[in-house]
Amino acid sequence: MIDRKIEPVLVNLARQYPVVTITGPRQSGKTTLCRKVFAGLKYVNLEAPDTRMFAREDPRGFLAANSGGVILDEIQRAPDLLSYIQTMVDLDDRPGQFILTGSQQFEVMNVISQSLAGRTALLKLLPLSFPELRQTLPADMDRLMITGFYPRIHDRQLNPSQALGDYLETYVERDLRQLAVLKDLSLFEKFLKLCAGRVAQLLSLQSLSNDVGVSHSTARAWLTLLEASYIVFLLQPWHASVSKRLIKSPKLYFYDVGLASYLLGLTHESQMSRDPLRGNLFENMLILEALKHRYNLGLRNNLFFYRESNGNEVDLIAASGRDILAIEIKSAATVNPDFFKGLHHFKKAAGSGQNVRGAIVYGGKEMQMRSDFPVYPLRHCEDLWNGIDSPARKP
Repeated sequence: MIDRKIEPVLVNLARQYPVVTITGPRQSGKTTLCRKVFAGLKYVNLEAPDTRMFAREDPRGFLAANSGGVILDEIQRAPDLLSYIQTMVDLDDRPGQFILTGSQQFEVMNVISQSLAGRTALLKLLPLSFPELRQTLPADMDRLMITGFYPRIHDRQLNPSQALGDYLETYVERDLRQLAVLKDLSLFEKFLKLCAGRVAQLLSLQSLSNDVGVSHSTARAWLTLLEASYIVFLLQPWHASVSKRLIKSPKLYFYDVGLASYLLGLTHESQMSRDPLRGNLFENMLILEALKHRYNLGLRNNLFFYRESNGNEVDLIAASGRDILAIEIKSAATVNPDFFKGLHHFKKAAGSGQNVRGAIVYGGKEMQMRSDFPVYPLRHCEDLWNGIDSPARKP
């Protein structure tokens, strides 16, 4: 079993709040984490039809049968329970009574915001991070981008193509049918693959809808489904008042780079090494590493990108007030002077009122302290991610 970085945060919050809610993709390790940390609590999986029926038809009886502390897995399957949990913790607010998990972030969060506001701590658990995999990281980064970061693949040494194919089939068959009525699954699967083909690029719903052959509103609804079920992640542009020429569209990423690679048909390192989207997938992997680091500390997303209409851009901006950490991501193994251009431009554009630091992350193996900005290899980014949490610190 792989130890998770979020564990001490989870333990601490369960000592402070009567309810702790953990959302994240299916198979990101939520159940394993909760059953390990709260081994003394009863575990109830609401995916089981008979259990779910009991919870929906007799919520008071269900909660009475599971009093004294319980883990309720996949809470979105019985959302009405949350109103009853609210009344219980209003009468008795002892910490650690309910540990809730869910794999549909918008649906779960909307219900929780209405029923448990102020009564629950909220955490997000994404697939494994670099530090969590440190002992078993593949030596070849192309292999890692194909394998992805779902714990089950690494724990059981599964074939990534088989496991990710099964994951998608289960997702389409189970989660999507819960969230929406899809008249044509083949069109939706085409939409998914076209999203993968646009990884780390500006989102154009009009282009997506035209290529799939569906309306703009349908494309928007499908993208919302993918966001809600932790398949795709939209990185928003940084909009400080430095220029009226800033791009306003978000960039599209996948919560797991292995899933994006699978949808692109990449199953072997030799394919990845020559694929035109290799750099995009590398960027996807690094953006999500930064996000995982934030979430594993119980922090909110403070990540953006910067891009002007004339093409000047920086891949990752971590903003905390006037403190800004700007990171340029390059998959090449050799540092090129051109790598620094975007950071120099951003530092000037941000102006003297912003405390801007910058860094390069690249596909090489050596840490380099350049006169302009430090250069980090992929495997040594943890100190850099720590800088995202406290931008005033020197990376």
